[in-house]
Amino acid sequence: MNGGRNGIHVRKGAVCLCMRKNMDTIKCKIIVLLGVVGVSFSAILVKYASAPSVVLAFYRMLLTALLLLPAVWRNCREELKGLKKKDLLYCCASGFFLACHFSAYFESIRYTSIASSTVLVDTEVFFVALVTVLVFRERLSGAGAAGILLTFAGSVLLALSDSRAGSDVLHGDILALAGAVFVSVYTLIGRRQRTHMTTTLYTFLVYAASALVLSVFCAAGHTALTGYEWKDYGCALGMAVFCTLLGHSVFSWGLKYVPAAFISTAKLGEPVFATLLGLLLFGQVPGTVQIIGGMIILAGLWMYVCLDKAEKAEKNGKAEEGGKG
Repeated sequence: MNGGRNGIHVRKGAVCLCMRKNMDTIKCKIIVLLGVVGVSFSAILVKYASAPSVVLAFYRMLLTALLLLPAVWRNCREELKGLKKKDLLYCCASGFFLACHFSAYFESIRYTSIASSTVLVDTEVFFVALVTVLVFRERLSGAGAAGILLTFAGSVLLALSDSRAGSDVLHGDILALAGAVFVSVYTLIGRRQRTHMTTTLYTFLVYAASALVLSVFCAAGHTALTGYEWKDYGCALGMAVFCTLLGHSVFSWGLKYVPAAFISTAKLGEPVFATLLGLLLFGQVPGTVQIIGGMIILAGLWMYVCLDKAEKAEKNGKAEEGGKG
């Protein structure tokens, strides 16, 4: 009798533990989705602000670096002391491309719609894939290749639909694509550095370097860094807190608790949330062709991000089984 009761208690304990784990996973997924919403406000805050794009980008990076400084001082002093010169140079290079990304992305919102800008900037994955295939000679699965082709086709369709609205709108689309190219280089450098650097120190150095580069951009363009409305500084602070620390940083945190495929898929919701916010706050209604082009791009990105990884994992699994046999 006691053995039967003990067995029942063990099963109940296992069920409770499993339910607790499922609840924790659900909570983590909700937090990640809230991070996506936070990131989506970036385009909205840029649209609302009146300061030049390069100034907004400067204060976003500067304020984020300052907010990270206490954590760096508390946790990363030893790592910082032992940092190699080569790693510092890579962080500076990463900061340069991040500065170029924000300058181009923010400026694109001045010309094109929030929907087009956010969708085109998200094609970063497309450019990263091209580099990994052409430069690093990584193999691409059938699903990954199809995803890249879909992304390219959707981008062309979106650009053609926007070209009808005038050259300024197309100029905004080109800036958004340039932003995607710049951030793809930032991502590739980050992949290298994150293998041996903590997220906190790496992002702090990159954001600080980016702020320095953006201040040089301002000086070169004779753009003042002061004298703007309080709402502009508030928008920059909002981007630093909600879009960077509670947005992108949440994605890095979430990798410990939920599958990477979930985070990659969830991030594709940024253009959707941003478009809805643009519709509600600024009355920006995307056209039919624009919606179709955006959906094709997101479908292509999803195919590359999720199906390509799943197909590669399946092939690797079969290879391992064959090796064991």
